[in-house]
Amino acid sequence: MRRRAVTEYGQGRGPGAELVTIGAFARLSRLSAKALRRYDELGLLPPALVDPVNGYRYYDPAQVRAARLVAWLRRIGMPLARIREVIALDSGAAAAAIRGYWARVEAETAARRDLAAFLIDQLSTEDVMTSVGTLGIRYAARTDTGAVRETNQDAVYAGARLLAVADGFGAGGAGASTAAIEALKPVAPGAVPAGELLNILHDAAERAALAVRDAVAGGAAPEESGTTLTAMMWTGSRLGLVHIGDSRAYLLRGGELFRITHDHSLVQSMIDDGSLTEEEAFSHPQRAMLLKVLSGDGPYGSGPDVDVRDALPGDRYLLCSDGLSAVVDGGELARVLAGADGPSTAVGGLIELAEAAGAPDNVACAVADVVEL
Repeated sequence: MRRRAVTEYGQGRGPGAELVTIGAFARLSRLSAKALRRYDELGLLPPALVDPVNGYRYYDPAQVRAARLVAWLRRIGMPLARIREVIALDSGAAAAAIRGYWARVEAETAARRDLAAFLIDQLSTEDVMTSVGTLGIRYAARTDTGAVRETNQDAVYAGARLLAVADGFGAGGAGASTAAIEALKPVAPGAVPAGELLNILHDAAERAALAVRDAVAGGAAPEESGTTLTAMMWTGSRLGLVHIGDSRAYLLRGGELFRITHDHSLVQSMIDDGSLTEEEAFSHPQRAMLLKVLSGDGPYGSGPDVDVRDALPGDRYLLCSDGLSAVVDGGELARVLAGADGPSTAVGGLIELAEAAGAPDNVACAVADVVEL
């Protein structure tokens, strides 16, 4: 009988060992039979054999590692589709995939924490933002093809209510970056209640995502085309931020430069977990691998980061594509931003920095000063 090919716990172990019952495998893997049946139903851990007569499940002891890994990945909240990919990888690749996933979770948790703090503050004070006040912005923007690329897939915009940079990729990249920014222009707010700004930012992100999807839908392999997007909306006293990808926003305040966006990239996830330094990241071969973008592939997962920032007179903001930030370090960015007498001069100096570094990619940057009117 075929049943003789099935052993109980303690006999066969490892590749090529005889199969064991679900009860024995539950003891081997330290999981309940109920959990194993559930993982089978989800398609995460199918048994090695199912009896065609009585439906009993039998497992190979070599499946223990995968069973334990599935259980732990479920406990950290990894989606089922991602778990299926991870358990098929070798150990090194699986470790890298888990590291990237968890770095993204931590970044998104930090963003939610900031939003919660903002909401608590607004609901506590019932503060209302208006565009009637003493602050305004002066701005300038420019994009450049660079010294290597034949076409320019970067897009940039600077206006009284909106600053935006988008870095397109794929065959439809130029259309994607332009569509993302154009979708934001009608959304940029005037005078709005403080709490409503978050809804405006969310709606803006949704509009941009739909615009990008539509822009690349008719091209070849639309899922391989898309764009990053980093944008700031001026309300008269605060700046609302929408960010996805590895374009960046910086703030120069009091002579010190702060990066106020978090790259959604594999390299950034490795920096976050300590496996890579900032200096090593500068020349890493997978620097351009992004974890989140706006693309023709439909929904963008958990979506862009959104934030709201208080503005102070003298603040200088920089939005740029990685054609600048990937080849020019923060010290040089700070030097040019601090020394420029206005946004136009700053933009020109930043483009010159990229050119001096070889300009291997398209470059886009927008600079805005917060000024008293």
